[in-house]
Amino acid sequence: MTSSFLVAFATFFATVGVADIAFIFAGLTQKNTNAQRFTFATRGVLIAAAILLFFAFAGSAILDIFGVTIPALRTAGGVLLLLIAIDMVFARHSGGTGTTDEEEAEGHAREDISVFPLAMPLLAGPGAISAVILLTTSAKSDLDYWLVVGALVVVLALAWLTLLVAIPIQRLLGLTGLSVVSRVVGILLTALAVQFVFDGIKASGLLGVATGS
Repeated sequence: MTSSFLVAFATFFATVGVADIAFIFAGLTQKNTNAQRFTFATRGVLIAAAILLFFAFAGSAILDIFGVTIPALRTAGGVLLLLIAIDMVFARHSGGTGTTDEEEAEGHAREDISVFPLAMPLLAGPGAISAVILLTTSAKSDLDYWLVVGALVVVLALAWLTLLVAIPIQRLLGLTGLSVVSRVVGILLTALAVQFVFDGIKASGLLGVATGS
């Protein structure tokens, strides 16, 4: 029970990008007032929560529509999370957990960044959406399912708090501090991603077919 929550928490913490959203948000809102930052942060997190919770509750139906099996999703999700983890370990930025350079440039030109790029793709990006579907559809019981949803809510709450104190965090940690946090979380996510791939391949029965042949 505890392990389900911890695995989900670590995965969402990395894919939502709690460790690095402060710097991006601070850069996008450096000319805004504290009241505007609060509005952007609150609205952005609520919209991201709506998007991610939709996939949490509708994940199975979406897989059925496209004919995707759980082992295939687990393997594909593990590969995607592995790519994100590698970016985190080497302190590279891609569109998996944050904004691309083009998206960030467009965000600077917007007066309200709460929907784009904050809610999506910064908070509810491809990595976070894949992780939500992967973890909720792989839950072995109703309790595990709600633990995953609970972990998602906790991480989004942490993201909201991080956005509210983005400027002080930017000054306190600096680029070096951010890189250290990102790398530590990335190492943990790498191990989780590889485990997802192993579990997906094992559940698919491909190993048994290969052995039998």
